[in-house]
Amino acid sequence: MAVRPGLWPALLGIVLTTWLHGSGAQQSATVANPVPGTNPDLLPHFLVEPEDVYIVKNKPVLLVCKAMPATQIFFKCNGEWVRQVDHVIERSTDDSSGLPAMEVRINVSRQQVEKVFGLEEYWCQCVAWSSSGTTKSQKAYIRIAYLRKNFEQEPLAKEVSLEQGIVLPCRPPEGIPPAEVEWLRNEDLVDPSLDPNVYITREHSLVVRQARLADTANYTCVAKNIVARRRSTSAAVIVYVNGGWSTWTEWSVCSASCGRGWQKRSRSCTNPAPLNGGAFCEGQNVQKTACATLCPVDGSWSPWSKWSACGLDCTHWRSRECSDPAPRNGGEECQGTDLDTRNCTSDLCVHTASGPEDVALYVGLIAVAVCLLLLLLVLILVYCRKKEGLDSDVADSSILTSGFQPVSIKPSKADNPHLLTIQPDLSTTTTTCQGSLCPRQDGPSPKFQLANGHLLSPLGGGRHTLHHSSPTSEAEDFVSRLSTQNYFRSLPRGTSNMTYGTFNFLGGRLMIPNTGISLLIPPDAIPRGKIYEIYLTLHKPEDVRLPLAGCQTLLSPIVSCGPPGVLLTRPVILVMDHCGEPCPESWSLRLKKQSCEGSWEDVLHLGEEAPCHLYYCQLEAGACYVFTEQLGRFALVGEALSVTATKRLKLLLFAPVACTSLEYNIRVYCLHDTHDALKEVVQLEKQLGGQLIQEPRVLHFKDSYHNLRLSIHDVPSSLWKSKLLVSYQEIPFYHIWNGTQQFLHCTFTLERVSPSTSDLACKVWVWQVEGDGQSFNINFNITKDTRFAELLALESEGGVPALVGPSAFKIPFLIRQKIITSLDPPCSRGADWRTLAQKLHLDSHLSFFASKPSPTAMILNLWEARHFPNGNLSQLAAAVAGLGQPDAGLFTVSEAEC
Repeated sequence: MAVRPGLWPALLGIVLTTWLHGSGAQQSATVANPVPGTNPDLLPHFLVEPEDVYIVKNKPVLLVCKAMPATQIFFKCNGEWVRQVDHVIERSTDDSSGLPAMEVRINVSRQQVEKVFGLEEYWCQCVAWSSSGTTKSQKAYIRIAYLRKNFEQEPLAKEVSLEQGIVLPCRPPEGIPPAEVEWLRNEDLVDPSLDPNVYITREHSLVVRQARLADTANYTCVAKNIVARRRSTSAAVIVYVNGGWSTWTEWSVCSASCGRGWQKRSRSCTNPAPLNGGAFCEGQNVQKTACATLCPVDGSWSPWSKWSACGLDCTHWRSRECSDPAPRNGGEECQGTDLDTRNCTSDLCVHTASGPEDVALYVGLIAVAVCLLLLLLVLILVYCRKKEGLDSDVADSSILTSGFQPVSIKPSKADNPHLLTIQPDLSTTTTTCQGSLCPRQDGPSPKFQLANGHLLSPLGGGRHTLHHSSPTSEAEDFVSRLSTQNYFRSLPRGTSNMTYGTFNFLGGRLMIPNTGISLLIPPDAIPRGKIYEIYLTLHKPEDVRLPLAGCQTLLSPIVSCGPPGVLLTRPVILVMDHCGEPCPESWSLRLKKQSCEGSWEDVLHLGEEAPCHLYYCQLEAGACYVFTEQLGRFALVGEALSVTATKRLKLLLFAPVACTSLEYNIRVYCLHDTHDALKEVVQLEKQLGGQLIQEPRVLHFKDSYHNLRLSIHDVPSSLWKSKLLVSYQEIPFYHIWNGTQQFLHCTFTLERVSPSTSDLACKVWVWQVEGDGQSFNINFNITKDTRFAELLALESEGGVPALVGPSAFKIPFLIRQKIITSLDPPCSRGADWRTLAQKLHLDSHLSFFASKPSPTAMILNLWEARHFPNGNLSQLAAAVAGLGQPDAGLFTVSEAEC
């Protein structure tokens, strides 16, 4: 259909008016509006559409639009038509189709965009017309590009030890478009694709997994976009190496060639040498010891003997010996002869003969010598027999007198210097237990036979304390005499994290109060006739160098029990807390033990134990029970298999009990969820004069390389003012994950507007980036409120730290023996130890129990370790009774049996 040329302006005005009223919604894609009854193939289509652009500084941007077939093209920006004079239009005809084409350009200035800045984004759109209708292009957004000068967070200088993790945070300045971040190391670009030890997080932090000496450098965070390039202040990172001692050299030659002198040996702090300010080796680099070199003594003649009688050859003789002194230590032999012979008659030889009296004298002397020798042999045999009998009596009686009685030390046997036999004072009469069935033993008695009388009250009615490790005058005398033995000089004494006791075959228990750490020594674990002094020590992680590889983390305290090398005939059970969330799919757990050379070895991989192995572990939600036949230093280490592996952190909030100034500090502790870590914090806060101001919370910390953040909110500005200069504080991921720092804390300092202000209400948030979090709502009076102080009152764990004999066990000895005798033999009806393990939910350890001589004893030992001191014997009796064994028959003991 042909249209007269004079009607085009009117038609265009109608179409524009229609478009203006019909396009209320903003479109970002090409939209066609065909005229009814026309060919839709002749609608304009865009060959070039406007695109998003940024205005850099004051330079205008150019928008281009081209369509075919098109008779008119105009731009519309933010709902308003651009004036026709601002368009630059080029018309052309397509050679292949002969259809008209139009290309339009406009310039958009910074002033145009700034007019609508803050109200909405500035956009422009092309509209093209043809005889068949109109088509709208996509919207092009025009933004003013900028990049601010100041970084929101800049990296800070750090000093880290070798192989420690490094985290350098960087938050770039605000900008449009958002700035890209790159890192420079000594002005060289850091490329994570070339160095697997380095990566950049989504928050733009630079992470070095394990620090190397080559990582000592100046690090700069660079932010850039199309407008500018900004550099942060450089952060100097120093990787230091703590010095380590080399091995000792051989002892030098004695300084004196004859007599008393000195010899020495040395070592150097070169393994490795301290670098970049690392700590120098502690201890001496030279050791001296006294030496004595035997001086050579030249031999000298003794005086001549008397002349002999004149012989048949008319000669007599005399002799001397090289014995005044005899040559020794390489001295010269005597010079000259030891025999002198001369003529005794001056050539007139007179022969004499010995009489019969001389022969009788010689025979008598020989007979006397033989008799004396036989008498000496008889005396030696009698003495040896009496000594053997005395030793056997002492071994038996020492079992019953293991308390602090006056003792004397018997020298250790040469083949095993660690085993001690302690002889009691048999002149002292004592009783070692209380109870109606244990009469006092007064008066002299022969060997006490265990079968004829027992030390136990059958149902534990009294306390059976055979030994107490608290210092008394007798105990101090006992320990002082034991300390003369070389082995016991090395025992760590005098700390609150150490306990020790003397034990025999009756067994016992050691506990470090308020730490969850204990050592159960079952009956017969120590050979009969032997007495050991055993200690249990909790080490601070910073005092023991425990190397951790890769993603490994310390999950338990580091505990020593000893002395190492003692002979045990049954496994003892070491109990300690851990802070891991046990999940076989998330963790690979290993028990580490320190060897005699000081290196740490994996002695057990949990889940892959062999039944006959020297070590075994029962892992529960908050504690692990380690069966071991070798004492030593142990730690539980975990390696994360996925990001779902989590550690339990306990969060504690402390503040001063009394506030005498305007400043008020809130300390937030993040520590392992173990009793020993809690004990350390409580003791520290007692020294600082702090009090708990909120109930403790548990946070699950994931192996996701994300840091822990802490912030304080909703502080009433009319009463308090926060002195925190940033929006939150941050504890690096590696400081928490490696586990070598037992507890970490951040402090929020608030300032009261007036000294009379005493009410505080605010919130403290603790969260892991992209992980778990906790919120504390604080609302209390800082001068009066102490309602949370009792939550952390340290409880005594069963009284004394060392219990020996029956008092250490919930199950009386005779009842224990009856249960073992009854359940150890296999039973076709299933009433044996296997069913007992199932009832106590220990059936996953059947193969381990079966590998021991008495499986029932292992089950009862584990029950004792798990349920002391609050175990319920009634529940155990019910479990045994459910096996078809009569309850009353097993859990009662007659006076005749005792």
